[in-house]
Amino acid sequence: MADRIEMDVWQGDIAQLEVDAIVIAGSESLFMTAGPAAAVKRRGGIEIERAAIDQAPVPPGSAVVTTGGMLPAPYVIHAVAVGHDRVADPGVLAQAVRSALAFAEPLQLRRIAMALLGTETGAFTPDEAAAVVVPALRAGAVDTPIESVVLAVMQATEVSALREAVRASDTGAGVR
Repeated sequence: MADRIEMDVWQGDIAQLEVDAIVIAGSESLFMTAGPAAAVKRRGGIEIERAAIDQAPVPPGSAVVTTGGMLPAPYVIHAVAVGHDRVADPGVLAQAVRSALAFAEPLQLRRIAMALLGTETGAFTPDEAAAVVVPALRAGAVDTPIESVVLAVMQATEVSALREAVRASDTGAGVR
């Protein structure tokens, strides 16, 4: 069980990463239509979306897990960080991170990649989301098998926000 995790910020397509699980944002209906979710569906196959939809609807703050399809990662965790109302609620965002991390023990996840949850609908700015996600990851990963997290984003503003949040939580994490 890890008591401290390594965190790296990476700019690129989350669907390419060879990790134990990918964590992406999902809506309450779990359709994978935009952002990292659409990229994961394109690369991993429609069966990922079908498996998610079979578990829908789910409330904000929750998460479900599906197969990774044709992805290098065997699992995709769909975390609902913002509801259909698109209200930016930091408590719901933090709960979505915790719900995603709850799969670490049963699936024995050691390395995960996570998109910047909460920004997919514009509810949170990258800075606001990073200020919630990074501390929630640090706290939630304690006493789980998780050893490292790659925070994978596409935009330079997201990279900057995450790097600053990781620095602010400075517990010796690696930042690229």
